[in-house]
Amino acid sequence: MTDTAPPAHSAAGTPLSASVAVVTYERPTFVARCLEQLLAQTQPPVEIIVVDSSTSDDTARLVRERFPTVAYEVCPAGRGATATARNISYRMATGDVLAFIDDDAFAERDWLENLLVQFADPTVGGVGGRQIRKQPGELVEGVDAIGLLLEDGTLTGNFAADPGRSLPVDHLLGANMAFRRSVIESLGGIRDGYAGTCIREETDLCLRVAHAGYRLTYTPDAVVEHVAAPYAKGERFDLRYAYWAQKNHLILLIRNFGLTRPIVRRYLTRSLGEAVRDGRNRLARAWSRAHDRDGVGALRAAVAALSRTAVLLAGSISGLARGARLAGDDRRSQSPSG
Repeated sequence: MTDTAPPAHSAAGTPLSASVAVVTYERPTFVARCLEQLLAQTQPPVEIIVVDSSTSDDTARLVRERFPTVAYEVCPAGRGATATARNISYRMATGDVLAFIDDDAFAERDWLENLLVQFADPTVGGVGGRQIRKQPGELVEGVDAIGLLLEDGTLTGNFAADPGRSLPVDHLLGANMAFRRSVIESLGGIRDGYAGTCIREETDLCLRVAHAGYRLTYTPDAVVEHVAAPYAKGERFDLRYAYWAQKNHLILLIRNFGLTRPIVRRYLTRSLGEAVRDGRNRLARAWSRAHDRDGVGALRAAVAALSRTAVLLAGSISGLARGARLAGDDRRSQSPSG
């Protein structure tokens, strides 16, 4: 367990209030369980907000009929606009703290209470918790490298690990995180621009909070069970995912550090180097299968090897161009005449 801390209070001396936002797309069954868990919290939120990008009205009907106290709003941008949906919830929220939880994440009863405790420190701008995935060894795997941004631009996750205490981190898990609403407001809201699978949109917010001078904290006591519902389109780690992961990661680094900064160069060198080595190894295995007279298998393996390398290269080129454009837009929007 983490060290005990006094309850978090606002500047006026009153206990901090919290709004909880659930962003969803076509998962009414998961939303139902998620909301049931949120309504059973030891420290109830002042409001629960569901922002729905679905094309069907199943989730709207669910909230209306079974959860009438829950606020509901449609995200007209549809699928692939998680940051837009988060911004909608931010504009609706009234709590001192805005907590985000995925629609396929189910909070333990003291989840919100344990998140809010960390805000007793006024220098803390964001807090994230732990996810249970029920995988062997998850409590200790990566316990010394939770939520880090490394010098080569890569990110560590390990958000299922339990270090036994709260820790300073560089970024948080999007499925289980909370921020002071005033800090989000000071940043001008949540930035969009992370298309496709929306990967890295939550990391962008974390880095901006940190760059504004606030600390980010990971607490293993704020726990959700994250079941990883079916993906909206394709497999979670298919070639489409690989493309958007590479593109959006470069966008993240360029927007937050600059196109010419060493961290961008180091990330490109590492990621493309690994892609080339992986492709070469896969081709070697394909050549071996061809020698074993498995021509069809060899061809498939060769295509797979070349495809993944090509996808990462395409993601890199697109990410560099898109990141540079967005970084320019960000600068213009922040200038006095913007």
